[in-house]
Amino acid sequence: MEEKNETFSYTYSAKEQEEIKKIRDKYAAPTKEEISMEQLRLLDAGTTRAATVVSLLVGIVSSLLFGVGMCCALVPGWETYLIPGIVIGVAGIIGVAAAYPIYTHMVKRKRAKLAPEIMRLSEELLK
Repeated sequence: MEEKNETFSYTYSAKEQEEIKKIRDKYAAPTKEEISMEQLRLLDAGTTRAATVVSLLVGIVSSLLFGVGMCCALVPGWETYLIPGIVIGVAGIIGVAAAYPIYTHMVKRKRAKLAPEIMRLSEELLK
């Protein structure tokens, strides 16, 4: 008698293969390189985050001070507030002008602090 070898074979399309790989990669344990790369990204993003927040706060508060000073100095009938309004407005102008130098100073300081760790991680990843 003749033996029949009946087997069924099915292969997924290339698009389905890619989707399967993407789903599988979500649940796979991260490799050491992936962990190091994520640490490197976080350190790099952290160098500007705090500086951005502080400089925005200084700029916003200073512009509000400038506005209050302008109101005090320019509103008719508030002549007694003219000199304090000018002082408050000048303080606001100084604060707005200082926001960007504060940002650059904080970024430089943070980058200098994190440079050894970032260099170590990048050398580890480049090898």
